[in-house]
Amino acid sequence: MTYLKAIGIFLIVFVVLYGIGFLFTGADYWMYKFWAPKQANVEREVFKNTQSFVDGKTSHLSMLRLDYKTAKGEQKAALKEMILTEAAQVDNNKLPLDLQLFIQQLRSE
Repeated sequence: MTYLKAIGIFLIVFVVLYGIGFLFTGADYWMYKFWAPKQANVEREVFKNTQSFVDGKTSHLSMLRLDYKTAKGEQKAALKEMILTEAAQVDNNKLPLDLQLFIQQLRSE
């Protein structure tokens, strides 16, 4: 009887310790699952507002504008969509004035 009692106490202690361990590690998983997407969104917003991102978009939009001015027909329509899509990814107030005006002109066409 004492042998069964010892095994029972051992199992109870094991289950309690396992439960406590799960609370400490399992709770981390649930906290990570909740907070990780929010942190990723913040990091993406911070990146989109960095000077290097804006400079890269400015350079790319300037190159697309040059291509747009030399394009004809269907190429022009495709480039217009590309330019508007790229411009939507950056705060237009951070772009140079000439690019802002060009993008506004494309939107009004």
